[in-house]
Amino acid sequence: MSANQRLILAVVLSFVFFVAYTAIFPPEQVDSEANATVQTQNTAVQSTTTSAMPNANLDHTVAVDEQLSSSDSSNLVRIESADFSMTIDTLGRIASKVLKAEKYNDNDNVHSEMVAQVGTKPLHIRFADADMNKESLSTPYTTSVREANIDEGGSVIITMQQTLSNQTVVKKLTVYADGHYDANIALSNDTRYFVYLGQHVSREGQMMMAVHGAMVYHADGLTEIIEDEDAEGRKTFNDVHLTSSFDQYFASIIYGLNPNVTVTVDRDREDNPTVYVDGSKNFTFNGYIGPKDYKVLKSIDPVLVNAIEYGWFTFAAAPLFSVLLWLHGLFGNWGWAIIALTLIIRMILFPLTYKGMLSMQKMKDVAPKVKEMQAKHKGDPQRMNAAVMEVYKKEGANPLGGCLPLLLQIPVFFAIYRVLLNAVELQGAEWILWVNDLSRMDPYFVLPILMGATMFYQQHITPNNFTDPMQEKIFKYLPIIFTFFFITFPAGLVLYWFVNNLFSITQQFIVNKQFAAMKALKAANASKEEGK
Repeated sequence: MSANQRLILAVVLSFVFFVAYTAIFPPEQVDSEANATVQTQNTAVQSTTTSAMPNANLDHTVAVDEQLSSSDSSNLVRIESADFSMTIDTLGRIASKVLKAEKYNDNDNVHSEMVAQVGTKPLHIRFADADMNKESLSTPYTTSVREANIDEGGSVIITMQQTLSNQTVVKKLTVYADGHYDANIALSNDTRYFVYLGQHVSREGQMMMAVHGAMVYHADGLTEIIEDEDAEGRKTFNDVHLTSSFDQYFASIIYGLNPNVTVTVDRDREDNPTVYVDGSKNFTFNGYIGPKDYKVLKSIDPVLVNAIEYGWFTFAAAPLFSVLLWLHGLFGNWGWAIIALTLIIRMILFPLTYKGMLSMQKMKDVAPKVKEMQAKHKGDPQRMNAAVMEVYKKEGANPLGGCLPLLLQIPVFFAIYRVLLNAVELQGAEWILWVNDLSRMDPYFVLPILMGATMFYQQHITPNNFTDPMQEKIFKYLPIIFTFFFITFPAGLVLYWFVNNLFSITQQFIVNKQFAAMKALKAANASKEEGK
């Protein structure tokens, strides 16, 4: 097997392995400014050492007696709007928030719940003083408003009060129709306490490669992500622009914090991240619970769009999503927007893919001569390599010419992969005919089969110079492997891959014809020279 063949095989197998591996084990998020993050954390720890002492041995796992049931008897306030239902329980926490839009329904066609029923809940307060905290858990809040309705574009104000032996807590909550809220917590006596962000819901049938966990967006645009089951210990942050507990499509977010406020990410008993914020005697902040819809988040506060997570490929994925959003504005359909985005990407990458295809054609043509040189100098590897390189040079063939364009396209694929995987806008988005939800798998497997068929045909018309039968068999089975793998993928992602294959086939036809014409012209010129 030649060096070029080994490189091609390594690239393809690495590509397959990377996709399969990320499907089973989502990639660990690596902060590109790791040193700066560590420095920020260390500074935060040093600056709060004295005040944090009561927190040092505090168990931030929510005890059983804090996990009140969701029965009506534990509900203090019910808020209704056209888009959601929200309940606040007797501990002053957001106990439930259900989205009414059918496009967000789960696999059982049940309205999506935004608040986890087990674990910490948004706006839960825990005091550093153990006795005060114990009393607070058995003392219900009171309010004069038990039910409220939010008109379109409007808001409601809920004021709740908890009276303890040596403390009075007043929570004022303004809830808006777009899903965000303003919160103010006022204490009668200054004491240390923490406000919880709340944990995201664990959803059945969610894509395995989607990242779930907690996010802290802080300092000069630094992002720290702690995945579920991967929290290692306590981390503290200052100058936090937003902190989020998120899954594939939804998030609970706290933002609008003073730069001096400390945000802590702790570990619960399941090694999942738990986020809480240091409160003050008069503490004001903002929050949001709902889908990570770009337009909604941007309309509330532009900083919230940073809660949409793309992992390693954010640098490429964020601009691609902006283009996709613009195309949706033109076509009014996410399916056609994906097809248009695929066309734009192919046009941008055309020079690279064109050169790569030409190089593969040349390599196919010189393969017999290379094989001849390898057989001729079989016992002398040094002379064989020199002879092979001389053939490449004489024929103008580059062994790496077909690989480098492929390598450069891989980041683009993974960027669009992350965009289409995390775009909540695709939920309930129809394309044509049977595809009525681009965020879910094709119910009839039509797109995955078409994708596999076009991949097979593309291989058929693409030149190769395989000399190893095993290597050739591996490549022949790749369309079957990819078809099986893509069956459960969101239809929007499979649509992109299928259309990308169609454009590749078209481009390969053009290159094949051009190369054949070039060979015929070269042969005609050579014939004329011989006839002179």
